[in-house]
Amino acid sequence: MHQNEVFDGDVIFMRTAGQQKVKTKRTFIPRSEKMLDDLKKISGIDRSGMLATVTGFPEQIFESWEYRKGLSLPFGKKDIDNIIIAGLGGSAISGDIIQSLLLDEADVPIWVCREYGIPAWASERTLFIALSYSGNTEETLSAFVEAARRKCRIVGVSSGGKLRDFCKIAGATHVAIRPNLQPRAATAYLLFPTLGILDAAGIWSAEDAVIKAVDETSSIRGLIRMETPEAENPAKQIARRIYGRIPQIYGHGIYAPIARRWRGQFNENSKVVARDDVLPECNHNDIVGWSANPEKTRDFAVILLRDRDNEAPAMSVRLDYLFEMMTSVAGDVIEVDSAGEGKLARMMHLMYLGDFASNYLAVLRGVDPSPVDIIIGLKKKVGELGLVDRLQDELKNIC
Repeated sequence: MHQNEVFDGDVIFMRTAGQQKVKTKRTFIPRSEKMLDDLKKISGIDRSGMLATVTGFPEQIFESWEYRKGLSLPFGKKDIDNIIIAGLGGSAISGDIIQSLLLDEADVPIWVCREYGIPAWASERTLFIALSYSGNTEETLSAFVEAARRKCRIVGVSSGGKLRDFCKIAGATHVAIRPNLQPRAATAYLLFPTLGILDAAGIWSAEDAVIKAVDETSSIRGLIRMETPEAENPAKQIARRIYGRIPQIYGHGIYAPIARRWRGQFNENSKVVARDDVLPECNHNDIVGWSANPEKTRDFAVILLRDRDNEAPAMSVRLDYLFEMMTSVAGDVIEVDSAGEGKLARMMHLMYLGDFASNYLAVLRGVDPSPVDIIIGLKKKVGELGLVDRLQDELKNIC
C-alpha cells in the first residue's frame, strides 16, 4: 500500500449494524480524496443542510406518528372497499411503500395514483388519500376533484397550500404536517400520517411497526451519519463506489419501492441519471440487454437490495444469478442487506441508507443536494395554464 492511500473495504461481506451487509471489493482511496470525512467541506457543499435534515429521520418518524393521536375520521373500515393514495415524487413513494407493505396484510386493495385522474372503479366506498407536501401538486389536486365528484371519502395530507383549501371546500379531513422541508426530505411526515389514517380507519394496526421503525433507524444512524468516517460508514462507501457511474438499483417484493426511492434520491439529491428495476420481472427481459452490451454496461454501478434472512429460495437464486452476471458486465456491483424487526423497519433501514448515500454522492460531485431548479422551472411553466384555479372553481360547483 502506498503512503498516500488508505485501505477501504474487503473482498468479502462487510458487516455493519445488526444484519447489515455491503458486498464490497478491495479498493484504495487517495487520502486527498477523503472529502467525505471533512465536515467543513461537506457543509460548504450541502449549503441548505439536507444531510442534517436526513439525520433527524428517526425523530421525524416519532413526531409524525403523533398526528395519529388527534385523528378522528367520520368513517371506518366497514365503509371502505378500496383505497387510492394519490401523489407524485416524494409524496407518491409513501403510497408505494404502504402498498407493498400491506399487500399480504390488508384485505382492502390499495392503488397508488400518479395521474391527473383516478380509476373508473372509484366510488363512494373508496378512501381517497391525497398526499402533497406543498399542497400545490396539480396532478394530485386534479385527482382530488375527480374523487370529490365520485363522492369518495377523502383525506388530505399537506403542509398547507391548495390541498388544505380543497379539503375545506369538500368538507374533508386535512392533516397539517410540518412545513419548510424539501418534499423528498419530508417522507416521514407523509408516510407515517398516512399509516395513521389507515390505523384510525381500522385498516391496519400500525403502532408496533412504527415503534420498530424508529428503533431500527435510530440504531443504524450512528453508522451512516456524516460524523462517522468513510472507512466505517457503508453509506459513504456506497457513494464512493457509485461516483462516476450510473446507479442501477434492483429491488424485489417490499424492496421494490425502496429501489425506486434510491433512484429518485440519486436523481434529485445527487443530480445524476439513475435507474431502478424489479425482480422477478427483470429476469424476463432486462438481463438480455445487460448480457449483450459490454461497451455500455461498464458505465453502470449495480445495487442489489437484499433480505437474505427472509428471501424465498427462488428469489435468492435469482438475485445470486443476477449478481454473478452483473459482476462480469457492470462497472461495479454492490449488494446491500436489510435489517430490523418487521417489514416496515427493514424497509426503513434500506431507505435511510439510500438517502444518506445519495447525499454523499452529491458531496463527491460538489453539488448542493437541495436545489431542483429544473423541476421548479417545469412547474412554473405548467402553472401558467391556470389549471389549479379552474379546479378550485370546479370543486366549489361539485360540493
